[in-house]
Amino acid sequence: MTDLLRAAGAVVWRGEESRPEVAVIHRPNYDDWTFPKGKLKSGEHEIAAALREVREETGLTVRLGRALPAVHYLSTGRLKRVDYWVARVAGDDGFSPGDEVDELRWLPLEEAGRLLTYEWDMGLLRALRAAPLETVPLVLVRHGSAGARNEWQDDDALRPLDADGRAQAANLATALPAYRPELLISSPSARSVQTLEPYGAETGADIKLEPLLSEESYDPHKTAALVGEIAVPAAVCSHRKVLPGLVKALSGNGLHLRKGAFAVLHRVGEDVVSVERYTA
Repeated sequence: MTDLLRAAGAVVWRGEESRPEVAVIHRPNYDDWTFPKGKLKSGEHEIAAALREVREETGLTVRLGRALPAVHYLSTGRLKRVDYWVARVAGDDGFSPGDEVDELRWLPLEEAGRLLTYEWDMGLLRALRAAPLETVPLVLVRHGSAGARNEWQDDDALRPLDADGRAQAANLATALPAYRPELLISSPSARSVQTLEPYGAETGADIKLEPLLSEESYDPHKTAALVGEIAVPAAVCSHRKVLPGLVKALSGNGLHLRKGAFAVLHRVGEDVVSVERYTA
């Protein structure tokens, strides 16, 4: 639907998972209490928008957890979709009151529920309680667009990203900060490595090459075992041949990814509690 308004935000929490507090903001123009959110800029990834809006409205830098149900409502006669995520505080530059947001309160869930203006925000609180708050993200990325295989005359492992693929890689680099991956692992193919390079260049992170993620050396059991043992936030880039079986082995979810798309598996220990798919 071309007329759809898009926005993104987060339910930000801090403290102990058994007794969390959430950040609730007051907007004087609407005289309401709600969660931080705002409209996507042109071409902006929804995940990047959520990070930016939370930072602008609260001064908080956050790491995203699992996605919460999207909220839909009419705004000035147009349908609006707001995507939300669970978010954990990763940094705090301090809240500065302004014209758009003049107050921020940290409240236990019950108190927040009594203060919130909108029923859909109370629905987000209910969804927050429905699964673990603290999860470890595993981002599985399909490499970006790299032209047609049958038009490349050299070794296929050397086939690079095309212009669309480079744009996808740049967009991915705006979304990955949401998950703060400590480990970047890629198939040795040029197109896979190049998909992670913009994020690696921004953060200074090295990209580890793993043959088991390549089309040539992929082994369903060994590859799944290797990736399943990763216990820290990580981003893994591979191929169409590899990723559906890998996602299935790790989560039981038969997920297919388009070029440049990625899936986020949120884990608690060895258990996957949420699987999400995004375009880049």
